Amino acid sequence: YGKQWYQRRVRAKGLNVAGTFIGNNTSIQECFSRTLERFSQMFSRRAFTHWYTGEGMDLQEFTEAENNLRDLCTEYLKYQECGSEECSEEEDEDEVYED
Repeated sequence: YGKQWYQRRVRAKGLNVAGTFIGNNTSIQECFSRTLERFSQMFSRRAFTHWYTGEGMDLQEFTEAENNLRDLCTEYLKYQECGSEECSEEEDEDEVYED
């Protein structure tokens, strides 16, 4: 069973302010995958990294972020490919409760 996310744009009446609501479901994996693909392409060329490293960020942090996003995409893909009942049963087996 995937995490529930939904996206919806909201505009407050009488205000010049807008917001975005992002909901959680497995379709968000497509957005994360596109982001990962673009990030990987830019990072492989070291595009714009000088702005961040100049402010004290280490290149290792970029690699860590890329790996975290890849893991997130893999997890969502796992939930998308299996049925919600199958995945929830597997999760229940992995959970350990302590008193």
